[in-house]
Amino acid sequence: MSTKQLLMVVTNGAKMNNEQFAGIWLSEFTEPYEEFTKAGYHVTVASPKGGESPIDDASLENGIIPEQWHELAEMLKRTIPLAEIQSADYDGIFMPGGHGAMFDLADNPELQQLLRDFYEADKVIGAVCHGPAALTGVLLENGEFLVANRKVTSFTNTEEEGVELVNQMPFLLETRLRKEGALFVGKGDWEENVYADGKLVTGQNPQSSIETAKQFIKAI
Repeated sequence: MSTKQLLMVVTNGAKMNNEQFAGIWLSEFTEPYEEFTKAGYHVTVASPKGGESPIDDASLENGIIPEQWHELAEMLKRTIPLAEIQSADYDGIFMPGGHGAMFDLADNPELQQLLRDFYEADKVIGAVCHGPAALTGVLLENGEFLVANRKVTSFTNTEEEGVELVNQMPFLLETRLRKEGALFVGKGDWEENVYADGKLVTGQNPQSSIETAKQFIKAI
């Protein structure tokens, strides 16, 4: 059996509407990464532009990266640009969140093409928290949205209200997924919630990272 090849796509970060910086939520990258490598997968980390995926300070304790994640945090400094990625080389694709994802994983033509390819090839697609922003706007060959009539979850509108960033986002993720026909499955704020609809696996929030990765592995 050859090693499964997995692609993780992370944000390059962005300024929010209030000019504050938004990046990747560290645990949503590190926890799934650890699950994937434990399962024996080889993981490639890419981002829209390549280079650094800056870590959101809000995801750290007092701005400090936990010691066990130093090495993985270093990996986030040198990601591969999406332009160099071929979907045929991978068995699955996974998008961690962080508010940065709302700006550069959403409505990204290269990422949308990759997701279309993974979907049409019946490969596993996973995302957690704001990672499902990548799934928005993806049109399949039949003209339907990728999320239409699929059970998905993501960071919810009430969670966005809770962190007081509604006005800093380009759109509300739950609202947009619903608009594109997703059968949205939300739970209470900060509750673990993971939904696997066939080979589409999504998690609601940072609390759901590990379980999302486990369900993703099952789906592969």
